[in-house]
Amino acid sequence: MTESKNALDDSTQPGFASQQDIPDLARSVGRHVGRALPVVRSLLQKTGDRAKRLRGAPRVIEFFHRVDDPYSDLALQCIPSLRERYDVAFRFHLVDTTDRFYAPEPEMLSDYARRDCAQVAPHYGLSFAERPIRPRAEMTTRAERLLAALLSDSRFVDVGIAAGRALWQGDDDALEALASHVLSATPEETRAAIAEGNDRRRRRRHYSGGMFWYGGEWYWGVDRLHHLERRLRDSGAARPGAPTSIRFDRPAIDPGPKTDAKGVALEFYPSLRSPYTAMIFDRSLAVAASAGVPVELRPVMPMVMRGVPAPAAKGLYIFLDAYREALHLGVPYGDMYDPIGKPVERGFSLWPFARERGRGAEYLSSFLRAAFAEGRNMGTDTGLRRVVEDAGLDWEQAKLHLDQEGWREELEANRQVMYEELGVWGVPSYRVRGPGSEPDLCVWGQDRLWLVAAELRRRLA
Repeated sequence: MTESKNALDDSTQPGFASQQDIPDLARSVGRHVGRALPVVRSLLQKTGDRAKRLRGAPRVIEFFHRVDDPYSDLALQCIPSLRERYDVAFRFHLVDTTDRFYAPEPEMLSDYARRDCAQVAPHYGLSFAERPIRPRAEMTTRAERLLAALLSDSRFVDVGIAAGRALWQGDDDALEALASHVLSATPEETRAAIAEGNDRRRRRRHYSGGMFWYGGEWYWGVDRLHHLERRLRDSGAARPGAPTSIRFDRPAIDPGPKTDAKGVALEFYPSLRSPYTAMIFDRSLAVAASAGVPVELRPVMPMVMRGVPAPAAKGLYIFLDAYREALHLGVPYGDMYDPIGKPVERGFSLWPFARERGRGAEYLSSFLRAAFAEGRNMGTDTGLRRVVEDAGLDWEQAKLHLDQEGWREELEANRQVMYEELGVWGVPSYRVRGPGSEPDLCVWGQDRLWLVAAELRRRLA
């Protein structure tokens, strides 16, 4: 354990380059397994829901709460509404900080999560401190002891929400007032409760807080609750007389009517081995075009090719979640021929060529579509030629630039900007700039394009 942790500490330093590559046979096997997983998921879902109905078994949703995690805080606030709308019971678990093997930039994640949740909460009718502070360790421990005593108590949600409010505001008095009404668990009992929650989460093959587990599938925070709600609704779990609308549906991606850009611009940070980038790339450009806002594409190397680890549990969750997200968006996705390693490097070697000919966006789009929706082998000249020609470029000219090295410095510079100015390290990421001295909006994830669109609409109004 110590050796792997030390190796991880070395590999997760910004700029660390990993020369990961895999044989074509492994890519081909992965492609077939990947194509089968969504079918297996659907069958398991339907079979499990049907079996529950036939047995009359209660629908139980497990929630894994991390006290000092902003996303857990927002998710916890959603539970009263879910109880009102659906015939479900909740089982609560406490967990602690995600291991660096799964979240290699914990300090950056902590800062980003607080900022992100403050921006997102109002759009879902939830509350979060406008200027949240990082919870002090002693306050976090105190809140954990309160909740460890309530894991089977109906007061867990209310106390958890109140404790979270006190944590993000640094309000010792409010936390003390809570403690005066709730008998806290002992430190030993609290550690045992967290260890049990961590173990259950690990056996379910996950690693984060703010997670809902239901019927063999994970749902992350408020951002994935619309998937869970649709599943509950479709399986007949809605309470009689409850609203049929999805309470926590994701806001629409609506940039508003096209207007004068007025000094507003969008930076877009994609990569060539990102499932989430693949599904949202074209729509991101369409949002900017619809708003009349110029886009600067700033590609970066894939995280796993710059040393960020991708454990099997994380990879499986990302693949299934990406499939679910793409299905919801109605975009082609899932026939993936993994381009990690040399195919990505060869693909990026043609990026300067494509951009200089005014076809950079078309080229990246063509590569991502080929790798993630059409199952093409990007490690071959045949596969890459198809990408180049689909982008409206000449293959004979492109070959003159293939495998040249000048692109690496540009991608590394983009990564540094992403780390140091946006405060994020993954893709796809966005920065909305202008007009004038308006603060930048910096967000990460395909599930934040709606927020980018909303911000464009506000700034251009």
